[in-house]
Amino acid sequence: MSTGLIIALIVIAAVVIIAAVMTLRARGPRRGPSLKRRFGPEYDRAVARHDGDAKAAERELTERVQRHGELRERPLEPAQREQYEARWTAAQERFVDSPRDAVAEADRLLAELAGARGFPDGGQYEEQLSALSVHHAHHVDGYRRVHRAAHLRAEDARDGGQGTEDMREAMVAARALFEELVKPARHDGGGHTGGRHDNGREHAAANGGRKAHARGGHLPWAMNRRQAKES
Repeated sequence: MSTGLIIALIVIAAVVIIAAVMTLRARGPRRGPSLKRRFGPEYDRAVARHDGDAKAAERELTERVQRHGELRERPLEPAQREQYEARWTAAQERFVDSPRDAVAEADRLLAELAGARGFPDGGQYEEQLSALSVHHAHHVDGYRRVHRAAHLRAEDARDGGQGTEDMREAMVAARALFEELVKPARHDGGGHTGGRHDNGREHAAANGGRKAHARGGHLPWAMNRRQAKES
């Protein structure tokens, strides 16, 4: 074996070893405690879904990060943001008279909004949800709940009005993800961000108090539970 071939083999072996070490280092921090910090409640849901097998759950969550961790969210144009906010407000107001239609609209709206921000298309719900869980782990369950409520058969929801209450809670939970997705990204510019919040406060006051929800209170339409159940 020539000296040149031996050197080439040594170089190849060194490259393979370095690549393996770098891969292990890249994956290592995402395991265990760091995955819990990153995914929060999604970590616990994954463990429960795997019947308590934390290793299996961590493999699943690591795969999600590998598939979607490099995704960069696209900013919304101001006009887009206003349209989405108006549609969400309309869906909330519609809930009083038609809870099921309101929940269906909220589900569609979140799918469209996530797609506009650069996540997988809403037609790929599971993949979209997976990507959202990587970047919005603490709020993604609201989307899961509203999607489940939107696709629940009407006959399955007729349980003395409890179905309407479940839909109301799903809408409230989904609101957190909507607000995360609709707000300007940090790199969109500080001046515009401040202006949007000022306009948002005026819009909230005109529509009955979005501030109350921000403080942990119910949304305006959520107070009309009896009227919604009777519709």
